[in-house]
Amino acid sequence: MPTYNFKQMAPVPSANDLVDIVLTRTQRRTPTVVHPGYKISRIRSFYMRKIKFTQQTISERLTAMLSDFPRLSDIHPFYSDLCNTLYDRDHYKLALGQINTAKQLVDAVARDMVRMVKYGDSLYRCKCLKRAALGRMCTILKRQKASLSYLEEVRKHMSRLPALDPNTRTLLMCGLPNVGKSSFMNKITRANVDVQPYAFTTKSLFVGHTDYKYLRWQVIDTPGILDHSLEERNTIEMQAITALAHLTCSVLYFMDISEQCGYTIEQQCSLFRSIQPLFANKQLVVVINKIDAQQWETLDAEHRTMIEKLVEESGPNTSMLKMSNATEEGVSAVKNHACEKLLASRVDSRVSSNKVDSVMNRLQVVYPQARDGVTREAYIPESVKLEREAGKAKTKKSRAGYAPTVNDSDSEAEDDALPIESDDEAMDGNVVTPSQPSKKTARDLMWENGGPGVWAPDYREQYDLADPEWRFDAIPQILDGKNVADFVDPDIDEKLRLLEEEEEKLQEEWDAAAMSREDDDDLNETERAAVDEIRHRIKAKKEFRERPGGRNRPALPRAIRGRQKDVHDKDAKLNADAIGRRMEKVGVDASAMLERGRKRERDSARGRRRGDVEMDDAEDRRGGDEDAEMEDGNVRSRSKGAVKRARKEKKESAKREASLARSHSRPRDPSAAGLRDSEMVKDAAKVERKGQRKWFGGSGEGDQRKAVHLVKWMNTGKKRNGTHYCR
Repeated sequence: MPTYNFKQMAPVPSANDLVDIVLTRTQRRTPTVVHPGYKISRIRSFYMRKIKFTQQTISERLTAMLSDFPRLSDIHPFYSDLCNTLYDRDHYKLALGQINTAKQLVDAVARDMVRMVKYGDSLYRCKCLKRAALGRMCTILKRQKASLSYLEEVRKHMSRLPALDPNTRTLLMCGLPNVGKSSFMNKITRANVDVQPYAFTTKSLFVGHTDYKYLRWQVIDTPGILDHSLEERNTIEMQAITALAHLTCSVLYFMDISEQCGYTIEQQCSLFRSIQPLFANKQLVVVINKIDAQQWETLDAEHRTMIEKLVEESGPNTSMLKMSNATEEGVSAVKNHACEKLLASRVDSRVSSNKVDSVMNRLQVVYPQARDGVTREAYIPESVKLEREAGKAKTKKSRAGYAPTVNDSDSEAEDDALPIESDDEAMDGNVVTPSQPSKKTARDLMWENGGPGVWAPDYREQYDLADPEWRFDAIPQILDGKNVADFVDPDIDEKLRLLEEEEEKLQEEWDAAAMSREDDDDLNETERAAVDEIRHRIKAKKEFRERPGGRNRPALPRAIRGRQKDVHDKDAKLNADAIGRRMEKVGVDASAMLERGRKRERDSARGRRRGDVEMDDAEDRRGGDEDAEMEDGNVRSRSKGAVKRARKEKKESAKREASLARSHSRPRDPSAAGLRDSEMVKDAAKVERKGQRKWFGGSGEGDQRKAVHLVKWMNTGKKRNGTHYCR
């Protein structure tokens, strides 16, 4: 798995988007209603909360941004130099430093403004301080516009970098453009690198994977490198130089001896010598490519000598192989040779490292001590002695179905001449001599008959019977003139009936014994029946409670708990007739109770009608007074407003009189309400109002209700110094 995965970095918003995100989140996650009537401590905490929340939101965003981008000093040197090549290390660090400075400035602004809000003496001052704090924070973010844009471009490019592991087994290909690096990578891996007949088709690093000896290998294709000084190389070439400098890998240097790439063999050798210091401590393979167009044997002797001398001067870790991507000649050999060299080098480096000594120091070897002076010789089985005497101690085990290993170095002819030793014989110590026929194992038979899943061993050979010759016989359906049906008892039905009769008799005896035990108690027949009824009711209630879904049903209201639920039933409605019928069923005369109820209904209806008449009388009186007033000469002398107010007062007084006429429960006298005098009535009203305070909950900070307390057009806009008209 790759060590670094830059695809998980979150997108970096622009400065304006970041301001919108912060302010929107502050508006959505904090209270929005505050009034001048609140306590000053509540107003201060309201605005302090907004400032602190905004500061925390900005700090969280910038901190996440800084943690997503890697620190060049903490990552692998390959990625560090690659970032320096692609993005300029100084510019990258400067952008991250500016973001960190902006975070610290926002924290300082919030800290200072919160300290000032603590001493705000009015809502207006606290609001102005809050606006100033949020404005300064947003200004700090807007100044980071260039840094945020640069970091977003860096993030996009880093997300497209190949996810390679600098510490795993790696094959690295390098050389001049168009020498066959990408074609070789497409041959040995599942990658699909673009191949074109012009230079610098590959402009960045490409990563593929291949398998060798059941291990996963990483193959890296680098852009072409030109033969000039390091200062003149561009960004594309520096990617290959960075990979060569920092990756522990097996390097494949490709050379085109047909010169179809556009570069001569001398130029290719010159490039090899210029980048040769980067090959130090690496396994190097010089790949002579395109031998289909130019055979190695027909190459000029001068050029052949030049290349061979180049390989010899590179040291013992350098080897040369020939191949062709077009005909695939030597492709597998180049891959296997490079993998073998790197694998051996990795093993040698681990053995020669200090880790082996640390492991050996933790191992403890115990040597046995002699318990007496008796010399005990080694025991050699007789079969081994016979084999030694015959000179045929070497045996051969079956290798059918197994992949070849490094131990299978002997020739096939020599192996075929040796007898095959089965696993059972090896365990028993019986070695098969050449004169004895070799015994085939189950594994040999399996591979001879189609392999696993096709052939299965015959387990009848393992049957333990009285006569071993019976093992492979077919199992008969009829044996000695009988089959399975002959072993069924014909009297099975009669035996079952007798068994059931015996069970019934035992049950009757047990019931009789129980009745005799019940006769011994002191309860008479009536009491026993009552006890049985109580037990039956308890059992019924228990079953009702434990019925499926019984606890999920809602409890009936008390008003209808004892009624029928059928609307077509006459007794279901709670009226006078239904009450009379239900009371008659239980033997109670309800005529007097029903008559009292009817009388109360008539009295309440009469009171309502009398109230209506009194209200009409009040309206008639009001109308008569208004006519008399209109006829009076003094009305003409008064203004229209005074006349309207008089009429309104007359209407309200008439309504109050009608309301008092309708009410029959409101006492006119304090004694009727259980109070002594009017002073006690006032005290009772005061206590009632005090008890009702908790009923009227005031609006809190979390309420989103918008109430108009001030006229907006009179309290917005700029105000000049001095007094002036509000408009």
